Amino acid sequence: MMDKRSGALCGPRVLLAALALGAALAQTASAEGPDTLQLAMAEEVGAQGEAVASQGRVNDVDDERQKLLSEFRHVTSETESLKTYNDQLAEQIPSQMEEMESLHKQMQEIETTQREVVPLMQRMLTGLQQFVALDVPFLPEERQRRVENLQAMMARADVTVSEKFRRLLEAYQIEMDYGRTIEAYEGRKGEGDAARTVQFLRVGRVVLMYQTPDHEETGYWDAKNKAWVVDDDYEEAFEKNLAVAKKIGAPDLLIVPVPAPTRVDS
Repeated sequence: MMDKRSGALCGPRVLLAALALGAALAQTASAEGPDTLQLAMAEEVGAQGEAVASQGRVNDVDDERQKLLSEFRHVTSETESLKTYNDQLAEQIPSQMEEMESLHKQMQEIETTQREVVPLMQRMLTGLQQFVALDVPFLPEERQRRVENLQAMMARADVTVSEKFRRLLEAYQIEMDYGRTIEAYEGRKGEGDAARTVQFLRVGRVVLMYQTPDHEETGYWDAKNKAWVVDDDYEEAFEKNLAVAKKIGAPDLLIVPVPAPTRVDS
């Protein structure tokens, strides 16, 4: 019977051989005397112990060899995998370099755009502020507050340029919508102790009329002279127009004090 790892003889045959050898030595020793027999047996036991120890060392060496072989195969497999991965990365590097260069150019373009957009937004905001101040005085507090909020936002570093631009365009869109809508709202007319609550009627941004709650006074804003004009002749027309604006009356032709067109010389 062969050991699978070392090929050394083991099992019954080794035992029989050892017994036969021991018997032969015993016979020889018996012929030579008792002391010789004990010495021979001691040598035989020592030889068997040395053989067992040697076989153990061989087994340990074989186990270590198997372990090292397994580690070698594992390292070889990892090396091949890393080599394949490195080859793939080497193929991707040129593409990544091109992408980095493209991103760098885009960042430079963004910085240039921001340097150009920021002054443009400031001019737009200044123009919006002047427009609100010179326009027909409807919703003055609301419109002025919107401009002030935009001015405060422009100075903030935690708001992106794109968000500032979006909010500015939104304000412009709101002002544009005023020009094609009809609106009725309650507000204060006048300043200080002379201020009083009235009902306003806005037709686009062309006509702004008002009427007191007791219907005793009706008037309109004179855009040419920048002043309020009392004209009670529009009392009935105001009430009809107010019903249309509030959508409680059928749409009809509106009678309003439209200013006469003026000629502008170029």
